[in-house]
Amino acid sequence: QQQQQQQQQQQQQQQQQPTVPQGAYPPGVMQEHQQNKTLQQAALQRSNYVWQATLVGHKHAISSLKFSNDGKCLASASADKTVLLWDATTGENHGSLVGHTQGISDVAWSSDSSFICTASDDTTVRLWDANTRQTLKVLRGHNSYVFCVNFNPQSNLIASGSFDESIKLWDVRSARCIHTLSAHSDPVTAVHFNVDGTLIVSGSYDGLCRIWDSSNGQCLKTLIDEDNPPVSHVKFSPNGKYILVSTLDNTIRLWNYANSKCLKAYVGHTNEKYCISSTFSVVNGKWVVSGSEDHKVYLWNLQTREVVQRLEGHNDAVIAIACHPQENIIASGALEADKTIRLWREKEPQ
Repeated sequence: QQQQQQQQQQQQQQQQQPTVPQGAYPPGVMQEHQQNKTLQQAALQRSNYVWQATLVGHKHAISSLKFSNDGKCLASASADKTVLLWDATTGENHGSLVGHTQGISDVAWSSDSSFICTASDDTTVRLWDANTRQTLKVLRGHNSYVFCVNFNPQSNLIASGSFDESIKLWDVRSARCIHTLSAHSDPVTAVHFNVDGTLIVSGSYDGLCRIWDSSNGQCLKTLIDEDNPPVSHVKFSPNGKYILVSTLDNTIRLWNYANSKCLKAYVGHTNEKYCISSTFSVVNGKWVVSGSEDHKVYLWNLQTREVVQRLEGHNDAVIAIACHPQENIIASGALEADKTIRLWREKEPQ
């Protein structure tokens, strides 16, 4: 009986012990626990993209792919001097944009999906009406190949980057250059606006990523990696807090630019030669998606950094990638030996 009483007393004492207040843990323990939980949940996510269609029409390498914001159309730019427009879900061809006199390296849509801009080796940027497929403006001012281009979210500005090592900001309405930024000491490979259009990020073969104030063209920050590999592509995350940076050392890095910290590195693909685009897929799972010189498309889990899928089918380096804004569709485009665009769609779980 005495033993039973003692056991009961012990149990009561245990029940009465207060739960440990959060502050009693050493700093970081709770945080780490939460992060581990998040990582465990993220690790359960799987991607299951399957080939849906192959779009044939370009006569030379594919250089850039972009879905329109309304999700209806896919634009493909090519070394064959044209942009082809495709139905984003069926892959049906909707015509072409013809006018550049040299190959096109980049294409971008205005936010309302009404206008398209293109960057070409003929040193010009062109503004097109997406519906009539006619040239509205030719933006002249760069004195070498124009390699990258993007609209700001308000779509009243265009940023272009060139082999002349400058970034130009253009007023869409007047077609005038309003700022020329002596941006880098090597060709500019990518320009991208953040979600509210106040910042521009640029990347270059000089190994630097720079953040610019879009209103006055001032450089606000330079991100430098120790090894300084050439930057092949760069873009803001959808929420504008992070920057995804592809470099020619077979690595993609996620940076928090506010504190200049590299948070994650994604590896497994091959990228040592070409400017391969990478992007975020956020419709279903949270993936980082990139092309690769081994002819595949790679998907990584954004949180855990593991390769969750490789998409095979192209027979040359995949340098262009785009993710559909509303549906689980990935578009990929490859170089000269392939010349095709492939659409991949996520298979619904059975």
